[in-house]
Amino acid sequence: MSYVREFKGFAGIRLEADDIGSADDPSILLLHGGGQTRKVWADVADALHQTGRHVINLDLRGHGGSEWPEDGRYDFDAYVEDLRAVLSQMRTRPVVVAAMLGGWIATIALADEAATLAAGLVLVDLPAADDVAMAKAASEKLRRSVTSSLGNPEFDVRIFDQFEMTGVTDRIAVAAPQVNIPVLFVRGALSDLANSEQAAAFVSQLSDAEAVEVEDSGPLVTAERADSFNGLLLDFLERKQPRFVPEFRKGSDARTFRDALGCFATGVTIITAMDPNGKPIGLTANSFTSVSLDPPLLLVCIANNAGSAAIMRNAERFAVNVLQIGQQPTSNRFAGKGEDRFANTPWEVGEFGTPVLTGSLSSFECERNASHDGGDHFILVGRVLKAMFEPRRDPLLYFRGKYRRLHFA
Repeated sequence: MSYVREFKGFAGIRLEADDIGSADDPSILLLHGGGQTRKVWADVADALHQTGRHVINLDLRGHGGSEWPEDGRYDFDAYVEDLRAVLSQMRTRPVVVAAMLGGWIATIALADEAATLAAGLVLVDLPAADDVAMAKAASEKLRRSVTSSLGNPEFDVRIFDQFEMTGVTDRIAVAAPQVNIPVLFVRGALSDLANSEQAAAFVSQLSDAEAVEVEDSGPLVTAERADSFNGLLLDFLERKQPRFVPEFRKGSDARTFRDALGCFATGVTIITAMDPNGKPIGLTANSFTSVSLDPPLLLVCIANNAGSAAIMRNAERFAVNVLQIGQQPTSNRFAGKGEDRFANTPWEVGEFGTPVLTGSLSSFECERNASHDGGDHFILVGRVLKAMFEPRRDPLLYFRGKYRRLHFA
C-alpha cells in the first residue's frame, strides 16, 4: 500500500512524502540531497518495502511536492527543524537514511536527542568538508539545469540564494559525538564529496558507527548502483533493526526477558537510608510504584546482591528520591561502585531522619511497612510520612536500557 502523506514542518510548512507499506513494520525515513527529490530513492524504497519495511520517502522543503515557501526560508536550521517536526509526527522511531545534504541535516537534527527521535542513522556520501568553491560550482550547475529546463523545475532555484554552507562541518563536528544511536557511514570510494581521510576523521567522532567504502564507485544514490547500496543497507537494518519480534519463554536467555521488561518506560529513583552508624547509604532503582492512597503506601524492589541490601531490608525508615533530567550524573554515581556517592551529591537529613537529595523532582520519606522476598530481589513496602515535589522540573526517564527525557509534540 502506498499513498502521498503530508507532514507539518517548521513554521507550519507543508512537507510531502510517499508513505509505503504498513506502519506496523519497522519504519525507514529517506532524505534526499540538495537539488534532488524523493524520486531518487524510488528503487531503494521499493526494495525496503519488499523486505517488510515501512517507508517514508520525503521531499525536503523547496523540493518536489513539498511546499516552496513564499518567504524563501531555506536556511540550514529550517531544514533541521523540518526533520525534527516530521520525526515527532511518526508513530515509531525510524531509521533515518540520508544522502549528502540530507545527511548534514540528519546529523544536526539527531544530536543529543537521537534516541528519542530515531532508531538508527545511515549517512550516504556525506560531504565531510565544506569546500566553498566546490559547493558554489555544484550550485551553479544545478541553477543552470533549472533555468535551461523546458519543463517545470523540481526544486526552487531560490535555495541557492538562501542556503549558506560555510561552517556547516564545524557544526557537524560538534553534533557527531552526541548522536547516540547506531550509524552506518557509506560512501563511494570515487566520490568527490570527501576523501578517505576526511571520511575516517568524521566517523571517528561517532560513538556507535561502522563505515563502508564501496570500491570503484562514485555517489551511491543512483539507479545503476541501487543493488550495491541496497545490500549494504539491508544488512545494517537486519542487524540493528530486525523485523522479527524477540520472544522469551521459560528457559530462554534471561537477556531477552530483561529487554522485554525494558520496554516499560519508568522514572529513575535513588533509595536512601542511614546505616546503624548514622552514615548515609543509597542506590539507584527504577522498580518503584505506588501501592495505596489510604494508607499512603509505595514499594521499591532492591537486588539481593546490592551492597546495601541488608541495611535497606532492615531499615526502619528510608527515602525515595525521584530524579529529574539534570540528575543523570547522580543516577550513574549511585549505580556504580567505588565512589563516595554522597560526597559530590547535595543532600540533607529529612524531617524523619532519612537522607533526602536536594533538587530532586520529588522525595518520599517513609517508614518500613513490610518486606517480601521476590526472587533475586526483595520488595520493600513503605508507608509515606512526608512527600515533596517540584512541579517546574521534568523527569529523568529510563527506557530500553537508556536514559530518556520527555518529548513534547
